[in-house]
Amino acid sequence: MVTMSLGFCGMRTGFARWIAVAVVSLAPIPAAAQAAALPRAPDGKPDLQGIWQVFNTAAWDIQDHHARLGVPAGQGIVEGNEIPYQAWASAKKQENVDNRLTADPEVKGYLPGVPRIMYMPFPFQIFQTPRHVTMAFEYAHAVRIIYTNGSPHPAGPLNFWLGDSRGRWEGDTLVVDVVHFTDQTWFDRAGNFHGDRLHLIERYTLIGPDHMNYEVTIEDPMVFTRPWKMNMLLYRRKEPNLRLLEFEPAFLVEEDQRQREQGKK
Repeated sequence: MVTMSLGFCGMRTGFARWIAVAVVSLAPIPAAAQAAALPRAPDGKPDLQGIWQVFNTAAWDIQDHHARLGVPAGQGIVEGNEIPYQAWASAKKQENVDNRLTADPEVKGYLPGVPRIMYMPFPFQIFQTPRHVTMAFEYAHAVRIIYTNGSPHPAGPLNFWLGDSRGRWEGDTLVVDVVHFTDQTWFDRAGNFHGDRLHLIERYTLIGPDHMNYEVTIEDPMVFTRPWKMNMLLYRRKEPNLRLLEFEPAFLVEEDQRQREQGKK
């Protein structure tokens, strides 16, 4: 009996030690240690370079949505799941929904705009220098240049598919101010839209070597009643020999139209 009691006590002691080790291992890592562990560029800024991609369904609908033919179900990326449209804009959004199969600028082969291009289901690659951050997208071979050299936006009004981007570092977060948009892009295939007064504040924050938080604040006084935000994770792609491939929507749209016309003959 004494032997059994000692053995049981030993088991309890060992289990207690295991619990103690587990608790210590699960304790939060101090922010300073996390920051020190981030990959760094030669200038000391977080190194964002690499190939990234979202794994969500925001390109179809930025709000919560159920599955339908050709659209996977998904959780929204809009904070509060509410977009504060003005009354007229809410009606316009519904009109877009009703005509989305032909009215969505993306299905016409146009560039999807910002922020939509950030969460299209295609990878993109980041190149980084002290003076600019460049994003090369597989989708339509689009290129964004975010100037981080302190230069201002050019005088407007101007209408660019991807806007004009000027960035600065706030600690370890890249903050990007984007203006000068066209009104010919949507936020998703669900008809969510904006006007040419769109103004974005993007925040890119590495939260580990292979994960980056992307937050964007949206303003457009002609369409929305107040600013609103979207949040999502970007994931670093790490497959061997990974590279950007080709997806040219304008060419594919033209090819599809040509084949349809040939089929009618």
